Amino acid sequence: MTNTTHFGYKTVSENDKVHEVAKVFHSVAAKYDVMNDLMSAGLHRLWKMFTIAKAGVRPGFKVLDIAGGTGDLSKAFARQAGPSGEVWLTDINESMLRVGRDRLLNNGVVTPTLLCDAEKLPFPDNYFDRVSVAFGLRNMTHKDLALAEMHRVLKPGGKLLVLEFSKVAAPLQKPYDVYSFSMLPWLGQKIAGDAESYRYLAESIRMHPDQETLKTMMQDAGLEQVGYDNLTAGVAALHTGIKL
Repeated sequence: MTNTTHFGYKTVSENDKVHEVAKVFHSVAAKYDVMNDLMSAGLHRLWKMFTIAKAGVRPGFKVLDIAGGTGDLSKAFARQAGPSGEVWLTDINESMLRVGRDRLLNNGVVTPTLLCDAEKLPFPDNYFDRVSVAFGLRNMTHKDLALAEMHRVLKPGGKLLVLEFSKVAAPLQKPYDVYSFSMLPWLGQKIAGDAESYRYLAESIRMHPDQETLKTMMQDAGLEQVGYDNLTAGVAALHTGIKL
């Protein structure tokens, strides 16, 4: 029997989801940063700055940036870790990874990049001081497996940071829905020539676990001291956990 999962509001086979998510990011890679700025009115940059501050990367740290896309976090982490550190930019999508690699090089940041699946990380146990995933977890088919892999590759005392769209505060729910299902696809069509990918984005946010559910999932993966900060009234949330 074929296992099924969600692709936005649709129920699809797990294999189909992998291909459909890949198509979305192949389509939007070239306009990804422009669209992020427009969609969030630049707030995604503040959310990432907050994540970078909470990560507390120091010289010599080994850092894994999962679903790192266009490289915003990797760029900051590489500069903080310095020449004695090791920062890996990884993504499952070749188009996104190529954009990220080129942006890093254009900014004078030389750091390893790798095409890889977060559910099967090709790194040894207890290797990284920090692992981050920003706006990538909700696209993963088996979030529990991915979180378990992130826990596995962390050193004892290492920290996982998960930045993701989340559940907004109740008073904002209706206007946020109107914006998500009307404005986002319109912007996607105008800027990236792709309304459907941004309709999927809005749907995938609604299907993603809320703050408390994700906290429990991280605890189930073996992380301790799990907590979260709501950003912009819960439009996004940063979850953190420690491997003891």
